[in-house]
Amino acid sequence: MAVGAAAAALELDRCAMFPLTLCTCYRRTVPKTVTLARLPALPTLRVPIRRPGHFNVAFVSLASGSHSDSQEHKPEAIERAEALVVDRLQEKHGSQLKKRVLVGLGIGIGAGGIIVAGGWVFTAAIAAAVFAAAREYFELVRSQGIAAGMTPPPRYVSRACSVICALMPVLTSYFGHIDVSVSASAFLVAMALICQRGIPRFSQLSSTMFGLLYCGYLPCFWVKLRCGLAVPALHTELGNVWPVLLGGRAHLTVGLVATLISVSSIIAADTCAFLCGRAFGRTPLTSISPKKTLEGAFAGLSGCIVVTITLSRIFCWPSSVLSGAAFGILNFISSLFGDLLESMIKRDAGVKDSGSLIPGHGGILDRLDSYVFTGALCYSFVKFALPLFGV
Repeated sequence: MAVGAAAAALELDRCAMFPLTLCTCYRRTVPKTVTLARLPALPTLRVPIRRPGHFNVAFVSLASGSHSDSQEHKPEAIERAEALVVDRLQEKHGSQLKKRVLVGLGIGIGAGGIIVAGGWVFTAAIAAAVFAAAREYFELVRSQGIAAGMTPPPRYVSRACSVICALMPVLTSYFGHIDVSVSASAFLVAMALICQRGIPRFSQLSSTMFGLLYCGYLPCFWVKLRCGLAVPALHTELGNVWPVLLGGRAHLTVGLVATLISVSSIIAADTCAFLCGRAFGRTPLTSISPKKTLEGAFAGLSGCIVVTITLSRIFCWPSSVLSGAAFGILNFISSLFGDLLESMIKRDAGVKDSGSLIPGHGGILDRLDSYVFTGALCYSFVKFALPLFGV
């Protein structure tokens, strides 16, 4: 019996895993078997098997496929094979982590430049990200895991909704509000679903309307936060040295400062939660995402508050430490539940990532899930909550 390194599985008599003198069940007519999963290419890994009708032990080489009756010590061979597998897995994990860090740095630098630029540059970037996220969302809705229990919307409706979601940030920047556009879009989509061929389903309507809210309406608040709050941040001394090429002091607005602090605090929360969760995480946070732990969540909250307070001291906004800490807590809670909501959608869809657009990071929705609710809550906090306390 010989198999090569590319064989899918190998069934072995369980009794052959031990010396014959220790085995008392070789007289069974139907031996119990175990299955060894396919291993990577291993150098001469030799596994003992018992030949039918014989009481001696033969060896099968998984690398060369040859038989041998020599009594090579099996545990040593298995240890060498396991060590090789572990080394290859660590090497692969290290290369993936390096790729993820490099891509993450590139995204962070690019996003920082877009935030500082503001205006139509920021709006166009949000519209492009929203379009890609909407496409991924409707693909998740049509996936086998979710579509098995419901009727997904027709493909032409999904594509039309993706375009509508991309237009919402543009309309928000042009008109300054989004209420009429969202209402008109929801009405047109509902009429298209009702007038479709066949019998309309409520699941089609609910998943489509949630897509308009999740991928289109909520991200528009980032445009309102960055471009709508155009009041200059007069109390910060950083404005005196703000480069003229970046717009000068007048370009350093409350919207720019709030957006920079919010995005930076979310990045800090994700980084601290990931690193501390891997190193010290023991207590699961929720069954929706088994890899998230209470220890990681606490580290993320601490990192988010520290970064928010530090940047608020640099920009002199918000003016008090208490308001800065409250802003950090709000950023963390909104980002955490945005992440959990997307994890719930992927869990029902039966996929690990929403897409493969970003190397090492998955889809665009995997990177933007923490920001979906944050823009709306931060805008409400800055626009309505802080003025109540004179901040």
